[in-house]
Amino acid sequence: MEDALGRPQHAKAGTGSHRPLAKESKDAYFRNLYTKAPDFKAIALLDPDFAAVIKGRDLNFNDPKAVMQLTKTLLKVDFDLSIELPEDRLCPPVANRHNYILWLKDLLDTTSFDDPGRKVVGLDIGTGASCIYPLLGCAQRAWSFIATDIDEKSLEWAKKNVKLNDFDSRIQVIGRKPDDALIPLDHLKKDSIDFTMTNPPFYESEEAMVKSAQEKSRPPFTACTGAKVEMVTQGGEVGFINRIFEESLVLRERVQWYTAMVGFLSSLTHIVDKLREHKIDNYAITEFQQGNKTRRWAVAWSFRPLRPAQSVARGTKAALSRGILPAITEAVAYKMPLKGSVGGFAENLSSAVAALDLISWNWDREKLEGIGRAVDKVWGRPYRRRKKREMEMEAKGEGEAVKPVTEEQICAFGFKIAVRVGRVDVSVEARWLEGHDEKALESFQGFLKSASEKAVEDAKKGA
Repeated sequence: MEDALGRPQHAKAGTGSHRPLAKESKDAYFRNLYTKAPDFKAIALLDPDFAAVIKGRDLNFNDPKAVMQLTKTLLKVDFDLSIELPEDRLCPPVANRHNYILWLKDLLDTTSFDDPGRKVVGLDIGTGASCIYPLLGCAQRAWSFIATDIDEKSLEWAKKNVKLNDFDSRIQVIGRKPDDALIPLDHLKKDSIDFTMTNPPFYESEEAMVKSAQEKSRPPFTACTGAKVEMVTQGGEVGFINRIFEESLVLRERVQWYTAMVGFLSSLTHIVDKLREHKIDNYAITEFQQGNKTRRWAVAWSFRPLRPAQSVARGTKAALSRGILPAITEAVAYKMPLKGSVGGFAENLSSAVAALDLISWNWDREKLEGIGRAVDKVWGRPYRRRKKREMEMEAKGEGEAVKPVTEEQICAFGFKIAVRVGRVDVSVEARWLEGHDEKALESFQGFLKSASEKAVEDAKKGA
């Protein structure tokens, strides 16, 4: 069944039913939202309240009432969510907020060995009156949220919106004071959570905010711009994120991913410089842009070793010229023309990897994919020489017994290998999954290239 926009309906709009779909189809539905500019005339057919504020296919984005109704309608039609908002608090653009949630899903999915449907706990710092991020997250996944704010009015409305959508058991709205910790894990008696997120106030002063509103021909302090408490903070967005960063240096691995959205590319550069200054190598950056609308960026950092997919970590072209992209996590190590079956080649390659001194190696013959974990660059000459020397000393009774590699040992380099069969060629792809040594992937590529060449020769001999 499709709606007026030709999209599959996932639940009756506005009922709060949140009827579950299969995980794959549900994720695909949400991922395809807003890939095209919205057809306001078609949307008006789905919601009479929206039809009342548009003229033909046009919407006046300088009219706070029209902007507010657009947000309500999109949440109702696309997410089965209902919200109420005061006129003097920020009315969030849905597509932009949705993009942040999509990125978080990818960030978590590509840095976990667990199923994407697992239970996740996130912290939304400065949730606002709409409480939109927790609502969007809970509508899409089996997530739970702690939502904080320092503004009494925003907290009051956020709690109303949580209750309105029957998410009381999954979203906890907490009031905080301006000088309180932004990540209150100890206060909440939580050992750890999966992520933090924030869309911090942009401006350092009220004057800067008013000037921005004037440049956009909008009155300040409306649903289009937000209240002072939502838009102004000491030090602007950089100052706010610096506070989160300082807390992260103490909490470290108690949060898997610390994330933030920023409105200025210069802010992104500042944050990445800060990460590098503190030797935090596991980070990700991306940009959000809906059509010709305003561009936003996001940054995430982690003290844990699991690395995100390259599309997630290096999701902005704007950062290229500034040299702030994180290390690559994916590479093609070998490519050859497709000639007949690749089964023998793939098995030979898997055997070459299995012969390494690994913590673990699991090969899927059907998918032609394997995941391995190593304590060091075990394919390299320095490791092999050291291992040989240790064994010789043990044989002479001059050293300690060489212990076999076990699951309990710390993984220095986790990886995934995939043999991809195209129409005309076969490629061997490597993905860096775990660790902090970016040179390990480059070194591993060299091993895979040599191992692939040998696997080809061995396959020919066995043919």
